[in-house]
Amino acid sequence: MGDPEIRVAIVEDNRDLRESLSQLLQNTQGLSCVGSFSACEHFLEELDVLDPNVVLMDIGLPGMSGIEGVYQVKSRRPDVEVLMLTVFEDDKKIFDSICAGASGYLLKLTAPARIIEAIREINEGGAPMTAKVARRLLSSLSGDAPTRSLEVMLTEREKQILAGLVNGLSYKMIAHECSISIDTVRSHIRHIYDKLHVNSRTQAITLAMKNRLV
Repeated sequence: MGDPEIRVAIVEDNRDLRESLSQLLQNTQGLSCVGSFSACEHFLEELDVLDPNVVLMDIGLPGMSGIEGVYQVKSRRPDVEVLMLTVFEDDKKIFDSICAGASGYLLKLTAPARIIEAIREINEGGAPMTAKVARRLLSSLSGDAPTRSLEVMLTEREKQILAGLVNGLSYKMIAHECSISIDTVRSHIRHIYDKLHVNSRTQAITLAMKNRLV
């Protein structure tokens, strides 16, 4: 039996792009589009029923912004991964998205094949970003003085798993490296998020790098 399909929801107000993304997902083996919406409010009403693994989220939406939408999704369903897909590439929106709980950030000009790759990557524990966004995120860390007060909160196993996230390993790779199941990895990661007061992989990685936790 193969891996279960990755259930993807789309929140995008541009009708042509929304329909294009939906068709792309439906025509890609291993992925399914469980719903597409032009506004966060409508999507959030259906969130629990649709039960997506990954959400493609725009930022500039009518009504509730995509950044607030990420926060609402992660508050209600921390297990759901959110991948921002937007035209915005300014620092504030990037960081606001990450602070809200997004685990990845791509620009709308990204090639369809890379979007598909990023969906699979984020579902497996990655944090996909365009190169330009990643450089901006990393450069933002250079001026911060490290503090080590958070380190004592993590167990040795949690530090090992956090190091795996920082090094870009997927959940499967971390499970193999630690000789534990993927479900156990997910359980440890939930504990790490709770202890570090974050709600996404990207936030955990950023905090680990800032504070030199691993």
